[in-house]
Amino acid sequence: MSGRRQPVLGILGGGQLARMLALAAAPLGVKTLVVDSAADACAGQVAPLLVADWKDYVALERFAREVDVVTFDFENVPAETAHWLAERVAVSPVPRALAVAQDRLAEKTLFRECGLQTPAFVAVDTREDLDRALAEVGAPAILKTRRLGYDGKGQFRLRTSQDADAAWAALGEQGAAHGLILEAFVPFERELSVVAVRSREGDFRTWPLTRNWHTDGVLSLSLAPAPDIEELQRRVTGLARTLAERLEYVGVFALELFVEDGELLGNEMAPRVHNSGHWTIEGAHTSQFENHVRAVLGLPLGDTGARGLSCMFNWIGELPDPAPVLTTTDAHWHDYGKQARPGRKVGHATVCAPDARTLAERMATIAGALHREAQAGPALDLLRHL
Repeated sequence: MSGRRQPVLGILGGGQLARMLALAAAPLGVKTLVVDSAADACAGQVAPLLVADWKDYVALERFAREVDVVTFDFENVPAETAHWLAERVAVSPVPRALAVAQDRLAEKTLFRECGLQTPAFVAVDTREDLDRALAEVGAPAILKTRRLGYDGKGQFRLRTSQDADAAWAALGEQGAAHGLILEAFVPFERELSVVAVRSREGDFRTWPLTRNWHTDGVLSLSLAPAPDIEELQRRVTGLARTLAERLEYVGVFALELFVEDGELLGNEMAPRVHNSGHWTIEGAHTSQFENHVRAVLGLPLGDTGARGLSCMFNWIGELPDPAPVLTTTDAHWHDYGKQARPGRKVGHATVCAPDARTLAERMATIAGALHREAQAGPALDLLRHL
């Protein structure tokens, strides 16, 4: 990009994803400008930050004039704001993709149209609807808000139909505003995700499938590439490509998947870079963040292959002692610069290795020193049997 004006990437949302996008953009000669309503948004520590509300169109007009492309840090930016910006500046991914991902009913419907099966689901708008949905879907089931739910928020698990009153008391008010969806509970064997990227020209690539473990609805640990997934990788890649082409998607997105009796079920789509893809920063030839910047700015995509095996520890609530990570070979520490708070994603660590045995040894050392044996245990059991 020598001799040319540096392009400017605008990012709506100023959390850790925007922070890592800005860090990936800089080596490409790309400037970033972040918009967030919070003056202490952590992306503001590494990039210029415009403090503004999503409906502050005076500030957004100035933002649109200063950037070449707009993208998203998280999917709950109002779709109307994205559409308003798209009339003034290029927006990637397209606002339609954002709108679909914001509504669980529209999202699940699209999955099925693209050939990706899902758990049984029924729209719920009233208390009477909930009874009818339970009769159709059965229990156990999960009642979810159609909008504004993530990381386990906006959900209520019904073990039997007798829990209907409690579920409605918990979510009915939100349902009146945005609608609810009842989904059948899935006794899944594995949780997987695929992170994919599509360029302006339609070049499509995926990173290796990732095996994920959650605690209280929040990602706790990711292992990549997931073991024994060659056939699943081929199927998931085809489904993700169909979805991307249907949405005319440009940029990185993630699909969260369940595996039940060997069958794939679509859970959610994230129209952005994703927590389960953080391992790509050190563990892949090109990270999800760099490829997202490349895609939305019309640059050639980079190789999405893994360098070896990687495991990511997600730090929730507060950061542990970094020393055990910093003193372990090929282990990498990421502090998001956030204040500690229960349930908040404040950082992660990625451990890389050329083989399963070495990765297990390095993970066990870190987990033991940080008293995170329970967090690392499922992945360690898996690695030790490879």
